[in-house]
Amino acid sequence: MIFGFNTDVKHGDTVYHVQSEARESERLLQTQVFVRGRCVGKRATPYADPSVDGGFSDPQKEQVLREQHRLVLNAIRDGLLETVLDRQDSREALAAIRQLDVHWLNAGSAHAEHILFLRMRVTDDGVGVEGARLTVRFARPDAAPFYTQVLTDAVGDAEMKIDVHESLLPDSSVLVQASYSGRTATRKFQLRKVELK
Repeated sequence: MIFGFNTDVKHGDTVYHVQSEARESERLLQTQVFVRGRCVGKRATPYADPSVDGGFSDPQKEQVLREQHRLVLNAIRDGLLETVLDRQDSREALAAIRQLDVHWLNAGSAHAEHILFLRMRVTDDGVGVEGARLTVRFARPDAAPFYTQVLTDAVGDAEMKIDVHESLLPDSSVLVQASYSGRTATRKFQLRKVELK
């Protein structure tokens, strides 16, 4: 299984979030580029059905996905993003692919009494998905990452609690991968303190 790659890169005044993942059901290695949460372009590499001609091994898929991710990052740094994105007709074809997505429902009020409380929802084309597996990686400074897994309920929601002091939150991140029906979606959330008025 390929977990995927997530990188933030800045060019000029714009921060781009680059997310690469294997889309097993579509047999695609896909890189998406987001600006302020909106997808601005995609690049995808198809791979063969292993039952037909042996296909790619997982290490081969990971290597191709890593190189594709790096290609997009370098293009952004050089101001040449449009040159590496798929052509318009390819983007339209990719837009027709059903989208698995992860939403953090309580991002604005997730921490209380030394507990980080995560309420996540997994959707497929906007509809909650029951039985999706969420793998969560909580990374904080000067400590090993913490991993946990949970399944979504009948409306696509899942809850997790992580014991962590509030002072560590501004330098921490949460990486969430949802897996359902051979498809995955990966999202990275950077934690920051919200001042209440």
